[in-house]
Amino acid sequence: MTRDHPLHETPAGSLPTVPAAADSTGSDAGAGRPLLERAAIVATARQIIAEHGLEALSLRRIGDTMGVTAPALYAHVDDKQDLLRAVAELQMEELLTRYEAVRVDDPLDRVRGHCRAYLDLARDEPELFRVMFLFPPDLGPGARSDLPDDLALPAATRAFLVATDAIDDAIAQGQIVSDDPLTVALTIWASIHGMATILQMGFGLPEDLERGLIDEVIDRILRAYRA
Repeated sequence: MTRDHPLHETPAGSLPTVPAAADSTGSDAGAGRPLLERAAIVATARQIIAEHGLEALSLRRIGDTMGVTAPALYAHVDDKQDLLRAVAELQMEELLTRYEAVRVDDPLDRVRGHCRAYLDLARDEPELFRVMFLFPPDLGPGARSDLPDDLALPAATRAFLVATDAIDDAIAQGQIVSDDPLTVALTIWASIHGMATILQMGFGLPEDLERGLIDEVIDRILRAYRA
């Protein structure tokens, strides 16, 4: 991941504004323009990505959108990498919120619910979804855990742990037969991420066919781990 990599998307709500005239230092914002602070800069980046795609994002474009010069942004963000991490962190928090909304006791049903939540987010916010995976989670013992600070993303690690906790519970209850939870988690993730990529290709499948396809993929993956 290079520091000049374009940013990613997301729908942004109304941004805080102030009535004062803007200047190139970003000390104020013009009438109706976002207040120049870190949260507003991140929200503007997300909006640009959501509306125009990851490749459309640049610090100059953010500055133009906010009515300031690009150098003024550096008082609030370190560089583009820092901004991308902030956008990705917000998207991972959204994924965590969707995971936590899966409130079922049966571990296997939780796994299914997490898979569907992942796919729904990919379809709802496809460009922002791309940004999330510029920053991998820490997979824990036995896997790469020495990520540099500019790639580490705590929310990504938390989301991975929530997903693997459901898999651990399913193994403990004999619903999944395996002595390697990490491999199971990565296999399910790889399969569902591939499914997300296919759905983002825009085939225009009827909704019932798409839902049936999702169920088929999830059920076949889990069936392979039954005794």
